[in-house]
Amino acid sequence: MDIHAIPADVEALVRDLPKVELHVHLEGSMPADTLFELARRHGVRDVPGSLEELRDWYAFTDFPHFVEVYLASVRTLCEEGDFALLVSAVAERLAAQNVRYAEVHVSLYTHLMRGVPARVVFDGIEEARRAAEGEHGIQLRWIPDFPADFGLESAEATVDAVLREAPPSVVGFGVGGVETPLEQYAGVFGRARAAGLASLPHAGEHGGPERVREALDALGAERIGHGIDSMRDRALVERLAEGRIPVDVSPTSNLRTRAVRRLEEHPLPRMLEAGLLVTLNSDDPTMFGTDLTNEYRAAHRLGLDAADLVRLTANGVHASYLGAARRHRLLAEIGEVAARHGVAAAGIPSPP
Repeated sequence: MDIHAIPADVEALVRDLPKVELHVHLEGSMPADTLFELARRHGVRDVPGSLEELRDWYAFTDFPHFVEVYLASVRTLCEEGDFALLVSAVAERLAAQNVRYAEVHVSLYTHLMRGVPARVVFDGIEEARRAAEGEHGIQLRWIPDFPADFGLESAEATVDAVLREAPPSVVGFGVGGVETPLEQYAGVFGRARAAGLASLPHAGEHGGPERVREALDALGAERIGHGIDSMRDRALVERLAEGRIPVDVSPTSNLRTRAVRRLEEHPLPRMLEAGLLVTLNSDDPTMFGTDLTNEYRAAHRLGLDAADLVRLTANGVHASYLGAARRHRLLAEIGEVAARHGVAAAGIPSPP
């Protein structure tokens, strides 16, 4: 995406704000150099043979290309050390953007279907999570998920593995992939919720407002991933606003997947005007050539001012599964940064 410069004072505000990210995929965050190292380690041949060629190949062109790159990336993850290496690289990049806390989607079923045990995945990501917290001060939490278009068997295999093997750092359970009807997964999400996991599905990027309604009614969704199609249904928007149900929005991702034709058409400003609890996220940052800082720039290009950006930052804290004490400390720090940059404290909403 063509990123125009934003004013230096806004750039400095974005840099200084302590941020959270709630909708980012581990596998979609794999840096090119990490993929190159893992591909060489495991002899994965369907990726370019040099790092320079690999970086060019990573440049997203269309959805089939995204799937090709995504699947090649997944095939390089085989052992605990591979997952640890990936998490370490992702945590370092997040921390460099002043991200203090992230809830990271892990495409668990794509590993299970390749014969990689859930224990290998969880042990690898946990090793690096603990190290990253000590080294960078960033907290990572996990949201295992499965692709909606793979059917009930994949959902059941995923929730079985999560309930059997997941560490306490798993905070939620999700569904992504190509949007399909969600009612069939009600029982699976019921099991996850009964175990204390939050229901955090993707819905309403391409599938229409009906997918968001299904996520709420059938899956008991506590937060909606993407959800931009909600704006086509006034009653649904009112329901989301009145219930303070967070909606995780990723403008560049929506542009890259053709959910919106042009950035200027993105509904983010209208979502905020409608009173929705919107958070800002990068989704698959490496695949889409973005990161969370860039999403703040995109939001500013959409017409959001400094107070709006502070509000989005605070929204992310409110919508997170951070403990209450850490949440209040982070909100207080956001307020201090905003004040230092001359942004009105009204940009930080009160907790719901």
